[in-house]
Amino acid sequence: MNPPDGDAVAQPAFDELGLLSFAEHSLESVLQRVTALAAGVLPGEPVISLTIVGDNRPTTVAATGDLALSLDETQYRQGAGPCLSAASTGRTAEIVDTRSPELWPEFAREAAAAGCGSVLSFPLPTREKVAGAMNVYARQFTVSDRRTRDLVSRFADYAVVPVSNMYLYASAVQRAEHLAAALDSRAVIDQAKGILMERYRLTPDQAFQALTRVSMETNTKVRDIADQFVRTGTLGGL
Repeated sequence: MNPPDGDAVAQPAFDELGLLSFAEHSLESVLQRVTALAAGVLPGEPVISLTIVGDNRPTTVAATGDLALSLDETQYRQGAGPCLSAASTGRTAEIVDTRSPELWPEFAREAAAAGCGSVLSFPLPTREKVAGAMNVYARQFTVSDRRTRDLVSRFADYAVVPVSNMYLYASAVQRAEHLAAALDSRAVIDQAKGILMERYRLTPDQAFQALTRVSMETNTKVRDIADQFVRTGTLGGL
């Protein structure tokens, strides 16, 4: 009997990736689900991690086991390895046998000592400034198998959509929160300036200078000084 086709086995996982919802998941839960699905469909019972590179700094954003996290961090510390290569170049990087590596011998020695037989790092297709790699750490020597490589490639293509969309969503929420906070600060500062202008016949610039002077003298944010003044009607020095 022929073994089941890899895509057929993985199709339920692909379908689930396509249905991941912002309303039901946080960024962290999406990342953890992506790695868990990968570990469930790839052969050799591998441990999986996702590396994301932002501000030229790599970070492991999800991992299915301590081995994957540890080997990611080993590469970050050494500044070299398959996950960094895949994320930075957009090309697949692998160590077929960590006992006889062609590249990254220092990392390969540590990987072999930790019980990892082979490594495959597949780049996440660049999407909306999200660069990274899916890393497969296998205790068995499976990464050179063509079907495994094709399956990892397909999985990475599917995974990049929810991962990058969740990053964009999280960034948009953060920007909205910052904007709301900025507008709130602006409103209370303008309110405090108005009171100062009416009470002491100050110009707008003079009113703001009064707030900033108290802010510097008390090492307190201007927004907090304005809020206290609006609530209590008192401002030091006036």
